[in-house]
Amino acid sequence: MSLCLQARQLACERDDRWLFQGLDLEIRSGEIVRIEGPNGSGKTSLLKILSGQLSDYQGELFWNGAAMKEAREHFLANLLYLGHAPGVKSGLSPLENLAWYQALSGESSNEEQRLEALERVGLAGFEDVPAGQLSAGQQRRVALARLTLTPRALWVLDEPFTAIDRHGVADLEKQLVAHAQAGGCVLVTTHHELTASPLLRRISLG
Repeated sequence: MSLCLQARQLACERDDRWLFQGLDLEIRSGEIVRIEGPNGSGKTSLLKILSGQLSDYQGELFWNGAAMKEAREHFLANLLYLGHAPGVKSGLSPLENLAWYQALSGESSNEEQRLEALERVGLAGFEDVPAGQLSAGQQRRVALARLTLTPRALWVLDEPFTAIDRHGVADLEKQLVAHAQAGGCVLVTTHHELTASPLLRRISLG
């Protein structure tokens, strides 16, 4: 099924300053959309608005042509959001963190799938190590394992390449392209210069 997230005349104000105004955008299946702009231009705020986490804005959102307030349940069932911080609990192991993520999203727990997801992001052998003992890059990989573990059509990713090494960057780029080629859509902010792809489209703020 073709998916479409639309925003019309979005505006967001913070500390008596407009981050953006009159912003129209559309994200469809098969696309990787990169939000660009200098620090403070509102990239993270925009992602949080589009993923339903911020309500303090002007404008309208639509999901598959329906107003977001009417389509919210279906939208959330298709959304996977990864924030700028890894969002892992330091006292839990990678396996336990993924089980926690699954419980939060109401998914059935399957340890075999969690092990496979961790192996895919290069954490085989670290499954039971407390996340607080892992490097920043390894903690980021725990979060990225959700891309494999939790199938969702729309990925909203805030700086997903932070702290991962060159090999991890290449693997993640391939994963984003494969997801779009399979009919998913990716909305991403990153300081990393994504490899040119016919699937990539850019939206600039500021």
